[in-house]
Amino acid sequence: MFKEIWRRRVALVEADLLKELRRTKSLDENLSRAMEYSLMAGGKRLRPILLMAAADAIDSSGEKFTTVADALEMIHTYSLIHDDLPAMDDDDYRRGKLTNHKVFGEAVAILAGDALLTLAFEVALRQKDVAPEILLKVLHEISTAAGASGMVGGQALDLRSEGIQIDFETLKLMHRGKTGALFKAAIRSGAILAQADEKKLAALTRYAENFGLAFQITDDILDVTGDEKILGKPTGSDEKNLKATYVSLTSLDAAKNFALEAVDEALNALKDFGTEADFLRELVKYLIARKK
Repeated sequence: MFKEIWRRRVALVEADLLKELRRTKSLDENLSRAMEYSLMAGGKRLRPILLMAAADAIDSSGEKFTTVADALEMIHTYSLIHDDLPAMDDDDYRRGKLTNHKVFGEAVAILAGDALLTLAFEVALRQKDVAPEILLKVLHEISTAAGASGMVGGQALDLRSEGIQIDFETLKLMHRGKTGALFKAAIRSGAILAQADEKKLAALTRYAENFGLAFQITDDILDVTGDEKILGKPTGSDEKNLKATYVSLTSLDAAKNFALEAVDEALNALKDFGTEADFLRELVKYLIARKK
């Protein structure tokens, strides 16, 4: 049931993303191709899935909010295009395909990322059947999470930390922004769209924080132990770029234990929810077993 719901919603999001791309009138066809190349390159569509699952946990309305979910995936894809650039992580492959700048050149890749970021907010504003004040609250959540106090700030801290020794608290702060902020925004946005009360919103926020932590630690582990063919990108890039990770600052076994603790905390945050939160429970447990 868990995998069936995920597959159905991935198909829903991908159809919707393509529809949104096709209705966007770009002045340059090559830019449009670059945007579509990365946005439609596959992936888990985890952020849209999280938004829908959080709404489900409140009132089973997840699929009503696909439009805002699409916007989150556009923001995530823009961040990947920019992350892969030579000035950032300098990666040649993403999801088993050449990265955007390897196909379209650095300048067009930067612009494709910029275009997806700005398109995201245009798309989110097309969400139907949501009161304007609720939608504004959600857009504030997303824009804050995507900016200097969230994802972009975490990325900047990551770049500044390359090749130097940082402490564990700095590592957590960095990943809370770079990876965790958009996860948190996805889950909180789904809850807000479904009009969660303060108690349930706080519980889902705790879940989101621990979900993001478990995801990042597992990512660090996979960069050491993962199979490049399954991951669709080279392993060992953290070590190559002299980046601090949960593995390098502790050990592989310690990192695995930290991930398990984060999963337990996420599950505990859902203790007052019933079966309506089962997808979220299965999703965080999936993190520990994932191979990509």
